Amino acid sequence: MAFESEALVARGPFSEGKWALEPVKLREIRHDEVVVQMVASGICHTDLHCGDTPADAGVPGVYYPRVLGHEGSGYVVRTGSAVKNVQPGDPVLLSFSYCGECHVCISGTPSHCVNFFDINFMGEPVFEGGIGGRFFGQSSLARHSIVSDKSVVNVSGLGLSRDDLKLLAPLGCGFQTGSGTVVNVAKAGPGDCVTVAGMGGVGFAAVMAAKNRGCKAIIGLDRVESRLALAKSLGATHTINTTNLEMKDIVAQIKEASEGLGSTVSIDTTAFPALVSAQIEATRYMGKVIQVGTGMPDANLSLHMQSFMVSGKQYLGAVQGHARTSESIPEMIRWWRRGEFPVEKLVTFFEHENYAQALQAMKRGEAIKPVIVW
Repeated sequence: MAFESEALVARGPFSEGKWALEPVKLREIRHDEVVVQMVASGICHTDLHCGDTPADAGVPGVYYPRVLGHEGSGYVVRTGSAVKNVQPGDPVLLSFSYCGECHVCISGTPSHCVNFFDINFMGEPVFEGGIGGRFFGQSSLARHSIVSDKSVVNVSGLGLSRDDLKLLAPLGCGFQTGSGTVVNVAKAGPGDCVTVAGMGGVGFAAVMAAKNRGCKAIIGLDRVESRLALAKSLGATHTINTTNLEMKDIVAQIKEASEGLGSTVSIDTTAFPALVSAQIEATRYMGKVIQVGTGMPDANLSLHMQSFMVSGKQYLGAVQGHARTSESIPEMIRWWRRGEFPVEKLVTFFEHENYAQALQAMKRGEAIKPVIVW
C-alpha cells in the first residue's frame, strides 16, 4: 500500500526556481529500510551542491528529480522485516549510509566505505513518478521518507523531547564532521595547536570539540567578523580575518598564534586551494593537515615533494569525522547536555513552507545552520 506524504522535490537547480513542496507517494519499504516521520531537517551545503547545479554540468551525483536532505530527526513509523535497531515510535537521528561489507567498513571506518559515493549520492527512486530518494540513505527533506537502517541512530533511551529533536537534527552530518575530525582523525589534546579554516557549521563544531579536548591554541579563520566573534565565544583562542590578506600573511599569523612553530593540526573546511596550501605551509613539522571541505571538480594542490617529505607532515582527507554514528551522535548529545556543545548558538529554525528563505539565508551566510521544521 502506497504511503502518502509531502516532500521538497528538486526538479532542477534551486536558483532556477525548480524546488517545490509536492504531494508524494512512497514505494513499499524493503527488509532493511524504515519509514521515518521527520521532525526537522538540517540543511547542509552539500544539499545545494547537488541541488543547485544543472544536471548537464557533468558534476557527479547531480540528477533530477530527487529529494535531498541528509541531516534529519524524527520518529519511526514502519520497519522492514530485517530491521533490529529500531521499532515504530522510536525517536531517531539520521546520518550517512554505508555498505557494511567492504574492507573499510569491516575495519570500523564506515564513513570511508568503498561504495560511499554510490550509496549516499546516487540514491534511487523512492517516491512514485521516478523521484529519487535515499540521499545519504535518508532524503530528510520530506515529511515522511524511506531510510536505510544503517542511517538510523536510535535515541529512545536518551530522554529527548520533540523540541530536542528539532535542535539536534543537524548532528548527523556537519556537526559530526567537525567534532569527529578533531576527536577521531586528529586525536587532538592539550598539547595541540589547532587551526580551523572556515567558520560554518563544520568549523564551529571543530572549534567546540577542540575546546572540549583542552587544546592549548585554537585558531579560527574566516572572512566574516561576526563569525570570528562567535568562534571566540565558542572556544577559539585566536581568530584571523583573512579578508584582503595575502597568503604569506595568513601563514605568519597562524605561526604567531601557535608558538611560532605553526599548527600541529590544521582542519580545512573551505576547499579553497590557495588557503589549503597556506595551511600546509603554516603547519609545523610532523603536523597534520586534514581536508574536510569538498573541492570543486577542477580543484588541485601542488606540493614540493622534497620539502613535504622532509617535514614529515601529513595531508589527508576525512569524511564525517571517521564517525561510527551509533557512538558519535550519543556522545555529542552528552556534550550538549553538559553545555559543552551549544549547537543552539548555531541553529536557525524555519517552517518547512519557508524552505526558500532558509536556503537563501545559508547561501548569503546569514544562517550558520538552517533547520527546516515539519
